[in-house]
Amino acid sequence: MDAQQALADLTEISSQIQAAVVFDDKGKVAGSTHSDGEEFARVAGDLLAAAEELKTGASALTQLEIATGDGSVFVVRDGKSTIAATTAPQPTSGLVFYDLKSALRSVKPKPRPRRAPAAQKPAAKKAPPKKKPAAPRARKKPDAP
Repeated sequence: MDAQQALADLTEISSQIQAAVVFDDKGKVAGSTHSDGEEFARVAGDLLAAAEELKTGASALTQLEIATGDGSVFVVRDGKSTIAATTAPQPTSGLVFYDLKSALRSVKPKPRPRRAPAAQKPAAKKAPPKKKPAAPRARKKPDAP
């Protein structure tokens, strides 16, 4: 599914989400419900970068919540894709994170156009390997009384 459809489904099932944007690791917006998706993606990317600098440990930051008295901002990253969303004050954080992760997983990248394969020379046919003659079988001696 494309990002715009994933966001439409997200805002339909999650009443807590007010606006959302999906973008890649270079800041390119794939879909947005916000009036200025480019700016929303830039700010969310900046928040993620700032939190990355403050975190402890070596693993990459995968989710972030910033809560204010006016509402919250959630950011979820999965590989090269990121989704960010705004909510009203005091959202159910676990549910919002779950919905954002589900929406992000449902976004499939557009397939790259395939290049025509280079012309290949037909492979020379090899003769099948010769079979080895079977080893002579030893005859069993009949049991002597």
